[in-house]
Amino acid sequence: MSLMVYLAAAVFGLSCTALLVRPSRAPLDPLTVSTCAAIVLGSLGLVCAAPPTLSAVNGLTGIANFGAPLTYGMISAYSCSLLVLLFQWRGGSPARIRRMVLRGMAAYAVLIVAIVVLFALADPSTERLTDLDTYYANTPYMREMIVLYLLGHSAATLAMCAVCVSWSREVTGLLRTGLQLILLGTLLDVVGFQLTKYTAVVARWTGHDLDFLSTGVAPQMASLAALTCSAGFALPRLLPMARAHWRYLDDLRGLGPLWSEVRFASLAPKPPSTLWQLPRMRLHWREVSIHDSLLALAPYFDDRLRERTREAALHEGRSAHEARVVAEAAMVADAARRAAAREEPFGTPSTYRLYATEVSDTCGLVELARALARSRVTAAIPQGTVRATPR
Repeated sequence: MSLMVYLAAAVFGLSCTALLVRPSRAPLDPLTVSTCAAIVLGSLGLVCAAPPTLSAVNGLTGIANFGAPLTYGMISAYSCSLLVLLFQWRGGSPARIRRMVLRGMAAYAVLIVAIVVLFALADPSTERLTDLDTYYANTPYMREMIVLYLLGHSAATLAMCAVCVSWSREVTGLLRTGLQLILLGTLLDVVGFQLTKYTAVVARWTGHDLDFLSTGVAPQMASLAALTCSAGFALPRLLPMARAHWRYLDDLRGLGPLWSEVRFASLAPKPPSTLWQLPRMRLHWREVSIHDSLLALAPYFDDRLRERTREAALHEGRSAHEARVVAEAAMVADAARRAAAREEPFGTPSTYRLYATEVSDTCGLVELARALARSRVTAAIPQGTVRATPR
């Protein structure tokens, strides 16, 4: 059980790294900070609740069950962070948000102090690592402490549920999916953790024994709730990033034929080791190198070859744009062949601009690469119809 709790805490905590990914100079916005704070506090609450952690805390402090107020205080801090997150979500003037945040923090600070005071007034001399809530359910002060932390946590999670339900009707796409996952995780917390805890404690009050709900069901459901919430927090940020990286990799692969054709002509500095580079940076270096190669091959560009090839492509029924790209591919392939053979360039360099140099993104280079990959246009032109003519 402890391994499951620690794993859930680790996954929950790591999900905040997805929220922190941003351009290096971009400032962190309050909403991101609030979300990360809620994730980290939730992870710490899970870690503190694990029996090995409780045993270690009790041993280090020399106080039996000292891990209980620590765990309850951490859960209360997590509940407070959920309310702060809700205030940031709702928006409004900075002064109003600040006022609401301070009020929420003050309320839960009082709750945490009350938990500590009640624990100090109680006499929990018998160490309980898994069933403290039910074992001390009828003990003065401990009873009140247990009810207080549960009520504080319930207030925050029910408010979170209400906001997620409302907002999921107003947004679409990944944001809606993320809200629905957060809602599902919060409901698992409410039903699987809180309700089972309430039931087990009330059962003790009435002389019954339903401790298995508190010791067996609640921890597992809390872990599942944390995993589900972490997916809801991370999905709207991670999935677009994953899709973008996949597009970068696809473009990088698409540039392969063009790069293999012209790489010998590149004088651009070699990029750093690609083992630690994201696809975006690898693609950037590949684009820079290809543009440098095309610039070096420009003196070998044969405009007559390009015009003849374009006319042939138009005669085959290709669109004007397709014919242009096919003609440019033929010209680049011919220039690369003659440059590799160390032939003399034309006396008057071509002033023609490739389509790939007119667009700001990678699509032009990818089109040129695909045209090279589909066929060797120069080989398809009848012998003798095109020849390199000195200018």
